[in-house]
Amino acid sequence: MAGEIPDLKALERTGTGKGAARQARRDGMVPGIVFGGEKDPLPINLPFNKLFHRLKAGRFKSTLFNLQVEGHEDVRVICRDVQRDVVKDLPTHVDFMRLRRTSKINLFIPVDFVGEEAAPGIKRGGMLTVVRPEVELIVTAGDIPEKVTVDLTGMEIGDIVHISDVTLPEGAKPTIDRDFVICNISAPSGLTAAGDDDDADAAEVETEAAED
Repeated sequence: MAGEIPDLKALERTGTGKGAARQARRDGMVPGIVFGGEKDPLPINLPFNKLFHRLKAGRFKSTLFNLQVEGHEDVRVICRDVQRDVVKDLPTHVDFMRLRRTSKINLFIPVDFVGEEAAPGIKRGGMLTVVRPEVELIVTAGDIPEKVTVDLTGMEIGDIVHISDVTLPEGAKPTIDRDFVICNISAPSGLTAAGDDDDADAAEVETEAAED
């Protein structure tokens, strides 16, 4: 299971419609709705400042949250839509979907690089160039991996790690079909032995980064 699933606190919203939503915004809240999971939709209000902070942090729509609403059981949710003010670009409404433990979702999982001390290329002065510090995977909500491990043991200057070279957590698969680059060992600037092959590898990494 991935490190701790972040909590998201909300209040049950009494009343529905535009009037109740406008009152929530005047009170410094952002109205929202929780749907799915074979339960009735639950209108909620979220504190504007805390929601805005999480939105600024990024990956909001691909983060699994533990939603806590007083008077209701905690439930895992994922954001499906954030409506924003067309002028100020501030959140005005948020839609969340309840998830079962067997639900499949897309999440960005951090990449952990190990074995640098056993990589000959790094010992010779090569540099680890990380193209993807995290990878987007299709995972099961009840079994989210904490990380994806890339072992650099034995890697030489010019070696590249593609997603196909990595053992992914059981049940997880990339959202991208092509065999994308995760990292490589690049030659140090002072190394004159870099040939055409190294140049080609560097070009592939640069192209990979540009495509994203």
